[in-house]
Amino acid sequence: MTDRKILIVTNRVPYPLKDGGNMAMQAMIEGYHQAGWKVHLLSMNTTKHHVKSEALKRIFAHLYAFTWVGIDNELKWKDVLRNFFFGKEPEHAKRFYSEDFKSKLKDVLVEFNPDVVQVESVYLTTYLPVIRKYSEAVTVLRMHNIEYQIWQGLARKAKNKLKSYYLDNLAIRVRNYERMAWKEYDLLLAITEKDAHLVQRLETVSNVVVAPFSIETDKIKPSGIEQWVGYHIGAMDWMPNHEGMRWFLSKAWPKIHRTTPKFKFFFAGRGMSKEFNDIDANGVQCMGEVPDADAFIADKKILIVPLWSGGGIRVKILEAMAAGKIVITTSKGIKGIEAKPEEHYLRAHSPEDFAKAIKWCLENKTAAEAMAANARALVVEKYEHHKVIKKVIDEVERFIATRRH
Repeated sequence: MTDRKILIVTNRVPYPLKDGGNMAMQAMIEGYHQAGWKVHLLSMNTTKHHVKSEALKRIFAHLYAFTWVGIDNELKWKDVLRNFFFGKEPEHAKRFYSEDFKSKLKDVLVEFNPDVVQVESVYLTTYLPVIRKYSEAVTVLRMHNIEYQIWQGLARKAKNKLKSYYLDNLAIRVRNYERMAWKEYDLLLAITEKDAHLVQRLETVSNVVVAPFSIETDKIKPSGIEQWVGYHIGAMDWMPNHEGMRWFLSKAWPKIHRTTPKFKFFFAGRGMSKEFNDIDANGVQCMGEVPDADAFIADKKILIVPLWSGGGIRVKILEAMAAGKIVITTSKGIKGIEAKPEEHYLRAHSPEDFAKAIKWCLENKTAAEAMAANARALVVEKYEHHKVIKKVIDEVERFIATRRH
């Protein structure tokens, strides 16, 4: 048991556990709690990812404290345009700034007096002056992504010139904002080795620790009864997921269906758009937002992740590997995971690649199962929850000790 206290600040309530961001935050929160730390979770309850009061009263009840503040972060075009023409910071940082949240943060810092303040989004760096003013805590930034890379990738893909120009401008603003933020924290937690190396290449910082998304692998077991069908699950209101699924259904699926006409594909997720709900394609079924993600995944064998932009680690891929699934994805989808193509997963970029990979799985099930077993072994070795959390806590303790001396 320890007397350490940590304040974890999030730009959304990490609930429900239906997307990678929430799951990554929850894993870190539980890691500190299980290590005996007093954890005070301070979250924004945003309009975009609003959690109802009934749920708020029962979730995270096991922590030392859980506090939330309602925030209106809806996209308002007049604010976007004003920021574009007259501002320098990215609009995202502006949307997460609130005087009410600032006031609550001050109160919590004074009353709780944490040893560590861990911020779970770079866009919350606008509150760092308040943290510095009212606390001597070690400050930690958890980088779920290198954010500017997401917008840079979307800008390159945009066909509309005006949209491409706006996204490119946003990527530059976000990059400048991130580079400023990286220098302000005592410790940076990068979710992949590549992200850590990029930070150190762009800025002269030495305080970067790789802390990938971690999984309690002993709790994830192959279900045993699976159909050799494809599936995808993810937050469809996250632009990289939306764009990837649109490409897959319009470009890759016709080729797949011609090659393996009996193969079926199911996809689900929060924020499903009308174009997906209304999909009319042979062998494809949109399930919308499913009440139980584990139940949706359990009886399906092949995870398909057609991702072309975004950073960080795809949590669903790690979970699928831990559960003995076969993964077919792009280089961007596997980014951050130390997996090798054809040993741990199948890599695909073109419609023909996806069709060929699926056909191979169906015709070589023994070899495909062996590849899935290799992937599970990799996750157990590299991404086991307790190993990752111990590494993070050891580094945080080192900073605390250094400061007190």
